[in-house]
Amino acid sequence: MTAADAASVALAGGTLRFTGALRRDAVAALWARLPAALDGVHRIDLTAVDGIDSAGLALVSRVAERCAADLAIDGRPPGFDDLRNAYRLGDDLGFVRD
Repeated sequence: MTAADAASVALAGGTLRFTGALRRDAVAALWARLPAALDGVHRIDLTAVDGIDSAGLALVSRVAERCAADLAIDGRPPGFDDLRNAYRLGDDLGFVRD
């Protein structure tokens, strides 16, 4: 099983749940599995994500932009906060301006 096979995304109610490793080799497949409309999503669940790289963070950040304004993000996979800080992203995954 490849990392792309192990990563998944599912929408249930207003929650978009990612599982597995959100890494470069999984991002294209995950992007293709995302629902076309995300404006009703109020929560992104990362609690079952066991690792993330910059490509995975970019995916989640882009998804967050397309979701509802009152979006909550649950879970902090290993490496998430380090990458978020390195790319100057806030808790909502939007860019922090000086």
